[in-house]
Amino acid sequence: MLYPWQASAWQALQAQCERHHHALLITGEAGIGKLAFGRHLAATLLCEAAELAKPCGVCDACRWLAAGNHPDFRELTPTVEEEDTENDAKSKKKPSAWITIDQVRELNDFVHLSAHRGGLRVTLVQPAEAMNLAAANALLKTLEEPPSGAVFILISNHWRRLLPTIRSRCRQLALPLPEKAVALSWLQAQDLANAEAHLAEAGGAPLAAIERADATLLAARRAFLAELADPGQLDPLSLAERLDKQKVEVYRVTDWLSRWVYDLARLGLSGSVRYYPDETSRIVSLAKVLDPVRLMRYHDSVLAARKLAFHPLNARLVYEQLFFAYQQAIRPMPKG
Repeated sequence: MLYPWQASAWQALQAQCERHHHALLITGEAGIGKLAFGRHLAATLLCEAAELAKPCGVCDACRWLAAGNHPDFRELTPTVEEEDTENDAKSKKKPSAWITIDQVRELNDFVHLSAHRGGLRVTLVQPAEAMNLAAANALLKTLEEPPSGAVFILISNHWRRLLPTIRSRCRQLALPLPEKAVALSWLQAQDLANAEAHLAEAGGAPLAAIERADATLLAARRAFLAELADPGQLDPLSLAERLDKQKVEVYRVTDWLSRWVYDLARLGLSGSVRYYPDETSRIVSLAKVLDPVRLMRYHDSVLAARKLAFHPLNARLVYEQLFFAYQQAIRPMPKG
């Protein structure tokens, strides 16, 4: 399935079919449908109605792929790990942040054997930046000497984190953000209330806007921003403790915080906000006495923390450091 804003990118890709490459790296902002695009491409490559420029949906290959058991397709995603618990006889499963070398090694038999259906063997890796260094190097060896008939589709939100040698072995396809009118039309068709505000917070990415509209997340975000908007009453230790107890993920908190600070600085520099138009009155009240340069320096430190969000961190300590630094970043500029 393709989203409405992907039609032109799909047509452009189809026009280049004569220059078929064994590896395609699909990049772009999170929440614009890159994975759906990659899966649509995989389905097209495996579809046995070869005359069509899209999967037919009815042949054996399409039905097997839809059921998740096509013998010539593999999808690599971060593993699910077993987590032992002291009070529970059964171990719990938790998602990992990484695609491991063992997962890549398991591809060897798949990519080097003949296709079951006599066509291509397609591997989709998503998100590609989740490969740890050993896994990335193992995949690189295959990309350097790809077996005949093996095709790789890599999906990445942060393509610069990939090894340069992997990027150089792939043809790159950058999917753009959809036009605002197209994205809003689609969101409204999904019956999303306050679609424009959610789309703004998501930076123009429609699928991310849907996620951010979750009622629980929305309430947590609004409560968090309300505390940031009242620095005189902000207690970094209390806020960090509460977020930690509520199990709000580090990547969400750093995302909210980075966008809030960006809007504070942007208002001071250009007179407009980007991510939180529904918080404009609070942002205006606070930003008029702040130093945009100091805010952008702090914004850089929040982005650095966000990059480490999926590492094993003590969330409470991360929050405390960020919130104490926030208090310093929003000190009013000297008068005169």
